[in-house]
Amino acid sequence: MNSTTVAPRISVLDRSRTRAGRPQAEALQETVRFAQEVEALGYRRFWVSEHHSVPGVAGSAPTVLAAAVAAATRRIRVGTGGVMLPNHRPLVVAEQFGVLESLFPGRIDMGLGRSVGFTDGIRRALGTDKDAVGDFGAQLAELTGYFAGNQTAHPQVHARPAEGLSVPAFVLATGAGAEIAAEAGLALVIGDVRGRDALLRAIDRYRTGFRPSALWERPYVVVSATVAVAATAEEARRLLLPEAWAMAYSRTRGVFPPLEPVADVLAREPSMTAKEREFYERAQRGQIHGTESDVRPAVTELLADTGADELLVTTSTYDRAAQLDSYRRLAAAVAGPGGAPVTAPGRPA
Repeated sequence: MNSTTVAPRISVLDRSRTRAGRPQAEALQETVRFAQEVEALGYRRFWVSEHHSVPGVAGSAPTVLAAAVAAATRRIRVGTGGVMLPNHRPLVVAEQFGVLESLFPGRIDMGLGRSVGFTDGIRRALGTDKDAVGDFGAQLAELTGYFAGNQTAHPQVHARPAEGLSVPAFVLATGAGAEIAAEAGLALVIGDVRGRDALLRAIDRYRTGFRPSALWERPYVVVSATVAVAATAEEARRLLLPEAWAMAYSRTRGVFPPLEPVADVLAREPSMTAKEREFYERAQRGQIHGTESDVRPAVTELLADTGADELLVTTSTYDRAAQLDSYRRLAAAVAGPGGAPVTAPGRPA
């Protein structure tokens, strides 16, 4: 690929997926090791996620895990994709990121989302409800105000040591997330989950409505995608199957399970119900997979269509060695170790 036509910045989101028959603790330990490996490959950022009471995901405390990742790495930016604000008090989130930025200056990202717990029971345990997503804009303003020292929700309250620090903030867009990110003047993270046209419309709304802030002087778009790369197109497709089955299982049973080996998933295919197969096949759509020569133009097209500043790759599969190999091949094909660093105007990103 000619770097003069497209110079993508590639980052990684790891959800600490658990594997069938393996302890949950192993998933968290593997996340830290994986961060070290992708740092060596030249990826820009490494983010961890927040899920509660999900059997298939061990990552329930993203700021804690981010601290472990940052301590185990040296250069790669570390952050969250994301901390779900409805589940937390903005003051506490500001304090946590203030501590992270103080310990690892210039390397911390604050990715923020507005999802709530998956079930009523989880939401009750978190002390929130479905309607809490409606307060996301106000929570964002309070949170960023703690860093600027000008929040008005709680006069005379200061977030220590966050106040005065500058931590890049990103909004994970679902529903009205693009408009909220634009109004707040924050970076946008958005996936191609509802089709390319819907993705482009959301990005256009974000760019049109963007209001410059102290954190971002211009719109900054991160597109998230699943990308699987292997020696053959069929091997790459198979990497996607454990996650596709987990999604189908969750949609039909209400529980998101640990990942199973590809062979086990393939053995299930003949006996899948119509509903399971529908979700299973749907989960495989809109994803990028193939050999290096297949993936390179697909990634180039995605970045060109969206005008995105960055690509966030979220691929997971049962076979950890195959997963790492996929990221290694992607780095060689598209990212290129030692690529130019991502920079927002007037401040590091």
